[in-house]
Amino acid sequence: MNLELFIAKRIHFGGSKDEKKASAPAIRIAIAGVAIGLAAMILALSIVIGFKKEVRNKVVGFGSHIQVTNLANSSSYETLPISISPELISTLQNIGGVKHVQQFSTKPGIIKTDSAFQGIILKGVGTDYDWDFFEYNMVEGSIINTSDTTNINQAILSQNIANKLGLKTGDSFLCYFIGENIRYRKFTITGIYSTNFEDYDKLFVVTDINLIRKLNDWEENEASGMELLVDDFDNLDNIYQNTFLKMMTFRDEKGNTLLSRSIKELNPMIFSWLNLLDMNVVIIIILMFAISIFTMISGLLIIILERTNMIGMLKTLGARNYSIRKTFLYVSSFLIVKGMVIGNIIGLSILFIQKHFGILKLDPDKYYMTEVPVDINILYIVLINLGTLFFSMLMMIGPSYLIAKISPAKSIRFE
Repeated sequence: MNLELFIAKRIHFGGSKDEKKASAPAIRIAIAGVAIGLAAMILALSIVIGFKKEVRNKVVGFGSHIQVTNLANSSSYETLPISISPELISTLQNIGGVKHVQQFSTKPGIIKTDSAFQGIILKGVGTDYDWDFFEYNMVEGSIINTSDTTNINQAILSQNIANKLGLKTGDSFLCYFIGENIRYRKFTITGIYSTNFEDYDKLFVVTDINLIRKLNDWEENEASGMELLVDDFDNLDNIYQNTFLKMMTFRDEKGNTLLSRSIKELNPMIFSWLNLLDMNVVIIIILMFAISIFTMISGLLIIILERTNMIGMLKTLGARNYSIRKTFLYVSSFLIVKGMVIGNIIGLSILFIQKHFGILKLDPDKYYMTEVPVDINILYIVLINLGTLFFSMLMMIGPSYLIAKISPAKSIRFE
């Protein structure tokens, strides 16, 4: 029989109604501290990871993970073309971690209506384009049909632009392009999207890539560049390095040197801001852990003081300090585990409710989304639980040494 465990169970659970249990308020406070701290850590981590993923997915949706363009291009959306050859496509597709390759072109323009005008970036895409992002964020109508051979120039634009210009699905608008000569094209709106990411929503209008080729007098195999989508964002830096090295020595059919840039390089301020959120999570976890430890230490000290007579009696009967300390560490483990169970129930319940019902709302103008995003990552939750259990028990070792200071003769007379 494990004597220490047996005594710990009697202390915590009580052997009968007549036996004196540990102080109920001390137990409740200790359990509540662990439960609240663990729930707060789970919620903080899940919300921040969810927020980072949502913002990151919106940025990637407009610009892909990696872009390969003409080295002579600046940061302007008015670009010089590269020649898209089967060899280039094959080289990019064979890079490890790349799951999809697509061509694109961009051109600045101005939409003019009877009552307003708006500067936009026309993004041309082809039949190889991955529409998952825009289909997910479509609020009205549908995506364009790049296989349509009619003379109607189809386009999708954002709810932001549509509201400013008073446009809706099925309407037409004129877009002007300023160069050596001012040119214009008439577009028909097939769909309206909304990502709540204003920096991009107010800019991008998506249309057929062949229209931009005609506007720029490009050949059929020319485009502003290639977009690469990767299968694992966490491995983006390695994939980008491999792409950069391959493209550094590659020349297209017209001898152009190609430049590779990752989405982190194209949007450094956004990703630096997202990285700062990690510091917030660390601070929250440290604070919540400190609160949990403080309440647990307080609870254990109260339990030890309440059981001073019993400690003195055990010492008189020959029990060693190590054995008695072990007994009270078992008591601490009961409190910690119970608090962790309650904390997990609270934290996971809130996460599941928010994920499926979205009851906690946000201002999209400030947070780029309409509700609090959550990401339920089982691995991270398990690691938080294991870390909480390990460090909580570790911190209980110090207060347990108080038992060695208790004198058997004095403790038996202690009230």
